[in-house]
Amino acid sequence: MPSVILATASYDHTIRFWEAPSGICYRQIQFQESQVNRLEITPDKKHIAAAGNPNVRLYEVNSNNSSPVTSYDGHTSNVTAVGFQRDGKWMFTGSEDGTVKIWDLRAAGCQRDYDCGAAVNTVCLHPNQAELICGDQNGNIRVWDLAANECSRELQPGGEVAIRSVVVASDGSSCCAANNTGTCFLWKLAEQDTSVFEQTDKVAAHNEYVLRCLYATDGKSLATTSSDHTVKLWSVSPSLKLSHSKTLVGHQRWVWDAVFSADSAYLVTASSDNTSKLWDLSTTEAIRTYTGHHKAVSCVALKDC
Repeated sequence: MPSVILATASYDHTIRFWEAPSGICYRQIQFQESQVNRLEITPDKKHIAAAGNPNVRLYEVNSNNSSPVTSYDGHTSNVTAVGFQRDGKWMFTGSEDGTVKIWDLRAAGCQRDYDCGAAVNTVCLHPNQAELICGDQNGNIRVWDLAANECSRELQPGGEVAIRSVVVASDGSSCCAANNTGTCFLWKLAEQDTSVFEQTDKVAAHNEYVLRCLYATDGKSLATTSSDHTVKLWSVSPSLKLSHSKTLVGHQRWVWDAVFSADSAYLVTASSDNTSKLWDLSTTEAIRTYTGHHKAVSCVALKDC
């Protein structure tokens, strides 16, 4: 198994695996049914989940087998979010069909189904592994308490403007969300009742859509990708205030997705210009461009530790 797993997917119905340093594509999987909206590698690095419309397929990473080992069928529209519990025991998904679902990887079918009442654009798992946080097309953020099996918090920080991305810092101390007006919201999460959101900042991050927001591993910086063709890097202060530090310029069209390296020194991005890029964040230079997709690159997944 390669020590670094880097994969991208595209509206050209393919998933590509890359040698990160060289930029050589060493494997390609056809995803016939639809475009791929999201990619996520399992914690044990043995499988990769591809979220399409309306299914999720699970493929072997270290294999030449291009057929999925499992298919998760239950959503009725685009699957926009996919992720795994820390130990890889279950998977969560979110969809434009308005639901968030939980799938036990050791059993058949969907075990939990949460109705959000609007198309779900983003879902993340709190580091406590006990709450899912989702954002929808109507501007709502909901916290789903998995132990109580109910919604424990609902907020609408920017009115009815669609929430495009939600993420929680790895230590569970804060949460960031971004919406279609380019606004980023930052909250402190209470230690005892983690569904309590105390807003600490609101920033006009971009003049157009923010498509993805993501914390660096240490939680001290944040990246936002946008339809304005750029990626911005932000410092997160101890008081949870955002300050713009750098802008990555080089993509020619929308930047849909990004992922930090484990040491937060590098970022890989996915863009509608049919490319992905590897950025050295110390210099803000793109040191590698991954070319081969024939249509927009919609998502990227990376495991390098």
